[in-house]
Amino acid sequence: MEFFKIRRVIPFMRYALIFNVISLITFLAAVFFLATRGLNLSIEFTGGTLIEVNYTHAADVQNIRDALKHAGYESEVQTFGSSQDVLIRMPIKKGQSSSDLSQKISALLKTQDQTASVRRVEFVGPQVGSELAQYGALALIVTALGIVAYLALRFEWKFGLSAIIANLHDVVIILGFFSFFQWEFSLPVLAAVLAVLGYSVNESVVVFDRVRENFRKMRKASTPEVIDAAITGTISRTVITHGSTQAMVTTMLIFGGPALHYFALALTIGILFGIYSSVLVASPLLMWLRVTRAQFIKPKRERRDEHEGAVV
Repeated sequence: MEFFKIRRVIPFMRYALIFNVISLITFLAAVFFLATRGLNLSIEFTGGTLIEVNYTHAADVQNIRDALKHAGYESEVQTFGSSQDVLIRMPIKKGQSSSDLSQKISALLKTQDQTASVRRVEFVGPQVGSELAQYGALALIVTALGIVAYLALRFEWKFGLSAIIANLHDVVIILGFFSFFQWEFSLPVLAAVLAVLGYSVNESVVVFDRVRENFRKMRKASTPEVIDAAITGTISRTVITHGSTQAMVTTMLIFGGPALHYFALALTIGILFGIYSSVLVASPLLMWLRVTRAQFIKPKRERRDEHEGAVV
């Protein structure tokens, strides 16, 4: 399916060096902010108190957020299971116990709505948060290795290396944005980062598959021309798939509220940079790694006639 068809091949590889210099600068800036500012980790990683509150009617989450903020509490508030149950996450403060905190929050919420009742209070220690961070990093590493292995088996090791460099480029830039603006990095954001890693490699596979196909069809074309034709031929498909995905993510970003805001924001950054990296980072890397037609077309074997000694 195509919305439009581009008749003329766009010479992307002619500007490959410029695009990759821009990518390198952006990547180094992201690494710099991560090293100097770090991530603003949520209580899921740093530890804190979880308070579940029940109402006899649908809870007004925004009013609860406003009440806690006005009282000077830092918190994350979202519905939990049903519209009548609310989960409040609060960071650890020195000299404050979970029981005292729950009593204060219960009293505060009852002044706003008498039907509010605290159902459970749980303390999440920093050790649990540290384990979550380690498992998150492990998930990224395992996913990256799996992508390299898959592409090396399906295409060739150069394709796997190009794709994972481009995709990790996306991940680091997402983290760089969260570090620079000090947006809260939570488990949903980590899930979005892993989703981007898988989503971005899908676009790379589509382009790589067209590159392999063009190597077999365009016998007299050079490697840059083959790659340019592959990218140009997949532009319509890229617009359809990424446009549809971004429409859904934009809906979450606008109407999802605070609970989905940073999740949708991470996906938005990942989708935009995923298009860029698949086309203008992974593809030039293929060219510089000297991918050639000979790697995809098996040479014809020479067969000698035993009686005449001629090559057939």
